[in-house]
Amino acid sequence: MRGDDGVGLWLAEWAERRFSDQPGVRVIADHQWTPELAEDVARAQSVLFIDCSLDTAPGSLHLKPLEPAVAGQGINTHHQNAAELLALSRDLYNSVPRNAQLLTIGAGSIEFGEAFSAAVSAALPEACRRIEETVLQLLSVPPPDPAN
Repeated sequence: MRGDDGVGLWLAEWAERRFSDQPGVRVIADHQWTPELAEDVARAQSVLFIDCSLDTAPGSLHLKPLEPAVAGQGINTHHQNAAELLALSRDLYNSVPRNAQLLTIGAGSIEFGEAFSAAVSAALPEACRRIEETVLQLLSVPPPDPAN
């Protein structure tokens, strides 16, 4: 494992435990987002992606709405970012979630090791709170009307 790079997996495992009794919640945790996940994304009404960020201050949390990447940028067959997965869902399955959001946590260290940096460890309670709040909000959104 690479230090803070594992925070997304840790939070996904936390979310799996927290929402285990919610039939509308499915947690998929993986070290990398690969094109094979596009089908799962296409079938979802809402998606919350969680990842570390090397572009923000260590331990900082950012939650933002997400749109599919611009078409025509090619497909990376090894690793996708969240916007690219949305674009693949659109392009391959003609479907994207109605709600897509990305929660990032600024990484302090991605050196080899199993422990998180102090900044990421301190941010975990707030990250869990944001995930819980976001998922509960997404669950409260009524499903699309099939007549429309």
